[in-house]
Amino acid sequence: MYRSKRNVIFWIAILLLFNFKINAQEKLSLTIEQAIEIGLQNSKTLHSSLMKVKSADARISEMNAMRLPSLKLSANYRKLSSVEPFSIQGPTGPITIAPSILDNYTTMLTLSQPLFTGFRLLSNSNIAEYTAGSTNEEFNKDKVELIFNIKNAYWSLFKAIQLQKVMDDNVLMVKAHVEDAKNLLKVGMMTQNDVLKLEVQLSDMMFKQVDAENAVKLSAVALNSVLSIPLTTNIEILSSANLTMVNYSELNKLIGEAVEQRPELKSADYRIKASEAGVTMAKSSWYPQISLYGNYYYSRPNQRIFPSKDEFKDTWDAGVNLSLNVWDWLTTAHQTEQAQATLAQAVDGLGIIKDNITLEVTQNYLSVNQAKRKIDISELTVKQATENMRMTADKFKNGLALSSDVIDAETSQSTAKINYTNSIVDYELAKAKLEKSIGK
Repeated sequence: MYRSKRNVIFWIAILLLFNFKINAQEKLSLTIEQAIEIGLQNSKTLHSSLMKVKSADARISEMNAMRLPSLKLSANYRKLSSVEPFSIQGPTGPITIAPSILDNYTTMLTLSQPLFTGFRLLSNSNIAEYTAGSTNEEFNKDKVELIFNIKNAYWSLFKAIQLQKVMDDNVLMVKAHVEDAKNLLKVGMMTQNDVLKLEVQLSDMMFKQVDAENAVKLSAVALNSVLSIPLTTNIEILSSANLTMVNYSELNKLIGEAVEQRPELKSADYRIKASEAGVTMAKSSWYPQISLYGNYYYSRPNQRIFPSKDEFKDTWDAGVNLSLNVWDWLTTAHQTEQAQATLAQAVDGLGIIKDNITLEVTQNYLSVNQAKRKIDISELTVKQATENMRMTADKFKNGLALSSDVIDAETSQSTAKINYTNSIVDYELAKAKLEKSIGK
């Protein structure tokens, strides 16, 4: 009985400990830097992109290996049907010249070295190298985009939390006004209709408060998703959107930086070089193909040795092989035409990317300046709305202002605070977009 109780207590303790660990895992306090680090570590998309880089690097080694000597070993066994041995009639009787050897064993070691392939092997190596460079830049592009997505989700959650705080403060403030109005109603300084107006405003504020709470939950789920962590994780935002103004260079200089740094442009440039190598490779069939070879045989019987004997003998041969495609119905010409068209597409693609980057940098540059101006305006609006709310509230308590005046003042103050919070976060996101567009 005692052992049974002890087992029950033991399992209860295990369950409590397990539950504690689960709850502990559901809470996570993160700065923006920590969020980026976690997102980079957990991203399946980034890991897949990294595997493409490793595959492309392995392709380089494969193509380079094809230019080196190769050594191959082959072995063969054959069972022959029985035939009469080849013999001639001698003075004393038949003389066997080629006995019938039914079991044949052949071992061959082949060494080959390409000497000239019409630049085909060299082009293959160049294509692999440029493709690997392009793949690596695509990885950098995916990394930059992931960092931006993390920043966007992080600051969006921060924005939602700040808006929820504003709504919570507004609800508390309107509740206080409702109580003041009820007190004024008791002493005859307020009408029932004015009290009802404030109560309607309170209900409207509480309705918006629910929307704000849901916006926080949705933003948290979005951040958890981009960080590749459980969607139920409760993230505490540690970073704050401080007003750190950044003075960027002139627009033309930023566009120049983007052209130099953007991984998409570097990737496109590598694709052009790979396409140029592809044209060279397509032309390789117009050239002769020359290679060295050498074979070592260890066979039983060895066909080069006469008369044949049922024993292992070794022989070898070596030489130079030359082949030339004399006529292929213009196949090489058509392949070259395809490669040149691919090169032209790559060149056009580079130009399109440059145009898009110029447009993107210009738009984000203007957005940063606009967001900066909105901060100054919204900050001034908050000060004005706060002072207006203070004066209206004092008048209302003294019976010198109507409830509609209080409602208007509270609405103006709430809108001003929301706009100020939005302007700060929008400025952070605008900076992040601009830095992403110039390749940082």
